[in-house]
Amino acid sequence: MRHAQTLRDGRKTVNQHPKTTAASGDPYAHLAGLTKAAASFVADLDYADLDGETLRLARRCVLDGLAVALAGTEQPGMKPLGAYVDSLGGTPQARLIGRAASRVPAHLAALWGGTAGHAMDWDDTQLAEGPGRPYGLLMHPTIPPLIAALTMSDLVAAETGRAVDGRRFLTAFAAGFEVGCKVAEAINPDHYMRGFHTSGTIGTFAAAAAAAKMLGLDAAGVAQALGLASSMASGIRAGFGTMTKPMHVGRAAENGVTAALLARHGLSANPEALDGRWGYLAIAGPGGEPALVRDRFGKPHTMASPGVSIKPYPSGVLTHPSMDAMLFLMRENRLAADDIASITLKAGSNVLGPIRFRIATTELEGKFSFAFLLTAIILAGRAGKAEFTDEFVSSRASQDMQRRIETAFDQSIEDMGWDRIRSKIEVTTKDGRHFERWADENYRGSPHNPLSDAELEGKFRDCAEGLIDTDRMQQVFDFVWSLDEAGDVGQIFDLLDWQSEA
Repeated sequence: MRHAQTLRDGRKTVNQHPKTTAASGDPYAHLAGLTKAAASFVADLDYADLDGETLRLARRCVLDGLAVALAGTEQPGMKPLGAYVDSLGGTPQARLIGRAASRVPAHLAALWGGTAGHAMDWDDTQLAEGPGRPYGLLMHPTIPPLIAALTMSDLVAAETGRAVDGRRFLTAFAAGFEVGCKVAEAINPDHYMRGFHTSGTIGTFAAAAAAAKMLGLDAAGVAQALGLASSMASGIRAGFGTMTKPMHVGRAAENGVTAALLARHGLSANPEALDGRWGYLAIAGPGGEPALVRDRFGKPHTMASPGVSIKPYPSGVLTHPSMDAMLFLMRENRLAADDIASITLKAGSNVLGPIRFRIATTELEGKFSFAFLLTAIILAGRAGKAEFTDEFVSSRASQDMQRRIETAFDQSIEDMGWDRIRSKIEVTTKDGRHFERWADENYRGSPHNPLSDAELEGKFRDCAEGLIDTDRMQQVFDFVWSLDEAGDVGQIFDLLDWQSEA
């Protein structure tokens, strides 16, 4: 079986499956070459190779990633993680986000920063382009390579006595981002649907690529790092709704840093660990289609096409169109919370499947409960850091409203496909009125309807509220928007520091 796929730039690629290659004697031949392509791309990438649009988007992703990581440092799950990190001690190689006075081993700094970056589920989302890939369900692409590159900047600066500049940092970040996205696109989408958490699994490869680039490893060294990473990449969706889910991303960053450092020290690994019968794609997919991406690393960068969603709300991107539909419906019809008798959200399995909790009682559960996500919009007219707290979720008003909200699988919406996020809100008021609103497929935050730079700065302010003052926020904006010219990326740790004096 062969079918051609038209890519966004007009080229076609042919997807090969085991049946087509079995005649050659190797049913897994189509899984060859991905590791080599990824390693060569990382080793060869120069700052000069990054076009202006990719750099613009990279700076936006960096600002968004720093925002959510800063906000994440005060989340409840960071307290036990911090106690664990502090209990271990070790060589002071890298600083912690939010705690610039603390220096710990590099892998633990990455664990801290990566976990913080996903602690609120507010980090960006990769969009799919391949056939059968569920739109919005690939991975959170920024945090693993961002944290890995930032962590390694501290270690490299200490080892060399020279600060890491913005161009080196952006190149490493872009390399890791691209490797993670392309591997996520290549692997069989059943990887996620069966229960792997892609941001933890594939995020490990993104972090390893970024860390390896920061260390200046050659293609063989990058391949070794990816080989080591393939035996570390893990994370299952059973952890959703608990503190374990953000730890998956923390572990991805930690594993990537560890893999790159072990590769530098000479620990051997299979240099084709993504490929073939026993490679990661075959075992964890199972299978995949490397032909979709093997010759397309950086051509174009995934952050440019098909793009990335920067989240307006701290929950899964699949929920955002519905939340906006609720917001706009309330505004347009001048409805108040007391007017609502019942709400039904109708969608297909791609939207409803990841949502696990009928009624949320904690903030972590709330991220996976449409009843709560719509309740936040209804009660507060927004859903930001202040609403995603245990106190707000468990409040009497929240619990009462959640019980008025139901979800329903709609076969007609399912039949429209998974190429976009589709849903419909139906509201019945206490006085008998009925309202309907379809969610906008070109939802806010998507590449089709992106947040403006001003809106992105507004999100940062929400994340940073109560942690750093407005003057420091502006310093962060100035630093990131001109990151290419920065002489010392390590200043980020000082700009985000809020716990050193505590």
